[in-house]
Amino acid sequence: MPGPGSAQRWAAAAGRWGCRPLALLLLLPLLVPGPGGASEITFELPDNAKQCFYEDITQGTKCTLEFQVITGGHYDVDCRLEDPDGNVLYKEMKKQYDSFTFTASKNGTYKFCFSNEFSTFTHKTVYFDFQVGEDPPLFPSENRVSALTQMESACVSIHEALKSVIDYQTHFRLREAQGRSRAEDLNTRVAYWSVGEALILLVVSIGQVFLLKSFFSDKRTTTTRVGS
Repeated sequence: MPGPGSAQRWAAAAGRWGCRPLALLLLLPLLVPGPGGASEITFELPDNAKQCFYEDITQGTKCTLEFQVITGGHYDVDCRLEDPDGNVLYKEMKKQYDSFTFTASKNGTYKFCFSNEFSTFTHKTVYFDFQVGEDPPLFPSENRVSALTQMESACVSIHEALKSVIDYQTHFRLREAQGRSRAEDLNTRVAYWSVGEALILLVVSIGQVFLLKSFFSDKRTTTTRVGS
């Protein structure tokens, strides 16, 4: 399972990538690993770029990779997951969101990459949640003679319900961010279209004024008399 050093290692990697201020602002709130070795990161993926993450995993550990594209283009990226020997465990092209669960077959460093190399000018904002291992029990069963009390059972139920609430909140935040991005993009298009229509109306109005003026303007004719 990843320890506190995982967040520091990924933060250092972000520095090596030369992330822009927006990416760093998105990274900071989510660099702290969650329960059970879960790590959530939101980062900016430039066009024609590829970013990879690495995690040391022990054999037999169950892991889950979940990702979603929040903003940019058609909201799709390429995703690839490899084991320590370079064998491809998961590979999808131009996916908007997906989830993949696997059990580590060997000890070592697993690598997963997100690619936006197929895009020529569109930046993407990608969120992923990488969970390593299971959550530790709320009340360890070691050195216990009796079963859980009613209070302890209620605490376990509340704990599980709160984890579900956290998951729902995360997904709702992602949907809200994606919807806001779509709304802002639509608002920008409407604004540009309105400005274009205003310019066209102005040009047409001026053209009509000059055209009507040419119809009613007096044309002076010069008459020359020739005497004999």
